Amino acid sequence: MAHGAATRRNIAENVKRVRDEIAEAAHRSDRRPEEIVLMAVTKTRTPEEVDAVIEAGVAFIGENRVQEAEQKRPLVNNRADWHLVGHLQRNKAKLAVELFSMIQSLDSVRLAEKLTQYGDTAHPVDVLVEVNTSGEESKFGAAPDRAHDLVGAARGLGGLRLRGLMTVGLFSGEERQVRRCFETLGKVRDDLRSAYPDLVLDILSMGMTNDFRWAIAEGSTMVRIGTAIFGPRP
Repeated sequence: MAHGAATRRNIAENVKRVRDEIAEAAHRSDRRPEEIVLMAVTKTRTPEEVDAVIEAGVAFIGENRVQEAEQKRPLVNNRADWHLVGHLQRNKAKLAVELFSMIQSLDSVRLAEKLTQYGDTAHPVDVLVEVNTSGEESKFGAAPDRAHDLVGAARGLGGLRLRGLMTVGLFSGEERQVRRCFETLGKVRDDLRSAYPDLVLDILSMGMTNDFRWAIAEGSTMVRIGTAIFGPRP
């Protein structure tokens, strides 16, 4: 195992602890823990660490970069659903569709048009629309007031299946400010459901190591956890 990599025992213990914290946060919000999917984000982690987290019962793996996943996936023995959670450049769209069961970072009509080339009615590309709820220029995603236009355009394309929304909360310890980001995503989803009753939009992917408890309180259905499972990146 690579220097600095987490051990299998550490990973299994951390997964259990995170699941317990997810359950606690869910109960505090009168939700069922089963409503919230745990995704392990494996950016910079070794194939051995990915295998270990899958063995610990995590069925969803999130990667930030297409090329890193391309190199890593063949070396991972255990099966899981791999999702792209980082920014996707259009010239890597075809490879991303081959590698990932879902693209969580659809952020433009042009990317939607590119992705639709690689899906069809029988085998659509599952996507989440990324919304920049914090307003930070360093982050990707459609502005909340532009998400409607993006969803409307993507909905009209064949080969895509819109499953929900994704966001990255404000990187802050101020609970009210961070929760406002997650609350905004929920409101955007509710508005979209009203406008497009045919869309299910059942996934709200929001919440990471520092803020997943707040995200659960605001309705998250999928939390993307890296550091709390694997420890700080080596």
